[in-house]
Amino acid sequence: MNFRNLTVVSLITALNTVFMPVNFACYSVAAYAGQDKPLNSHVNEEEATNIRIYKNANKAVVNISTVSVNENPYLNLVPHEGFGSGTVISTDGYILTNFHVIQHANTLRVTIFDGTVLTGNIVGVDPANDLAVLKIGLPPAIKLTVIPYGDSSKLEVGARVLAIGNPFGLDRTMTQGIISSLGRTLKLENGRLIKGIIQTDAAINPGNSGGPLLDTQGKLIGITTAILSRSGQSAGIGLAIPINIAKQIVPQLITNHQVIRPDLGIQAVQMLDSGLRVTKLDENGPAALAGICGPKLSVYKQGPFTIQSIDVTAADIITGIDDIVVHSADDLLSYLELKKPGQVVTLTVLRGGHKIKIPVTLTTTKAI
Repeated sequence: MNFRNLTVVSLITALNTVFMPVNFACYSVAAYAGQDKPLNSHVNEEEATNIRIYKNANKAVVNISTVSVNENPYLNLVPHEGFGSGTVISTDGYILTNFHVIQHANTLRVTIFDGTVLTGNIVGVDPANDLAVLKIGLPPAIKLTVIPYGDSSKLEVGARVLAIGNPFGLDRTMTQGIISSLGRTLKLENGRLIKGIIQTDAAINPGNSGGPLLDTQGKLIGITTAILSRSGQSAGIGLAIPINIAKQIVPQLITNHQVIRPDLGIQAVQMLDSGLRVTKLDENGPAALAGICGPKLSVYKQGPFTIQSIDVTAADIITGIDDIVVHSADDLLSYLELKKPGQVVTLTVLRGGHKIKIPVTLTTTKAI
């Protein structure tokens, strides 16, 4: 299969392959009646497991309707509506979904299991892992179902999984498949990589994003996020963010409304064979204060004109951090995520043909 010929439907890519975030559909179909019929005795063991899981979990899946406002060429405001999914993670109304589902929304409407439509409020977002937490206010009479967390570190290729979501707005639709592979890498628009992605052949379509991927114990092992497809619809290659990533992030989003990450103060780098050239530096950031050099700006007069030139070759080239060799921006960022603000890392840089080591005290990254 020539993955390079896939239809470009998104800027989310992985390993030079184009993925589509499965977020919105242009249809919304109510499907609340008949979801919880009594179990038929004439079913086999696998069917009984599927039915049990669906009965226990389907009420914990919500439909997220987003309304964004765009300007048309005549400067009129045009509302645009889309649909995604969300997973209830607490009885008091916290919902986990994908960041790309709610990214451009001006208004969020959350439809719960009984058809009640509630306003969703964004609690916190983590674009680096395409995750977001919403909160809904519940009427006293409504009790939410919560799907218990599983452990995505114990998954095996070949294990059966089930996905529940709202493909094309069809509420609480369940599909099944297997884990096709583990450890895939998904590249986001900002260049960051989400590692350890779960690949499954369970049918995932537009509208599924943010819904749960479940194991046969009915536990939450992933959040369905993207598909690989020529048509923009399921082609048997779906991707889900492992729940162990979400477990680390959700408490921070609820408490701090962001993920507190250490900041090095280097805003952009250029990949070279010799390392990472610093191309953009926060002048007041920790790296600059520690003595890391970015491109050199020269200003000079030529007749009546003032000319500026930037010499990128004057910038430091990072070759390592704490004696660990780095080859890409993701190598550097992945290592930094193991650290905390206030800790010191030592950058090895190439400057004027010589390697020098510069300690840098990390600060707190700015909120998005």
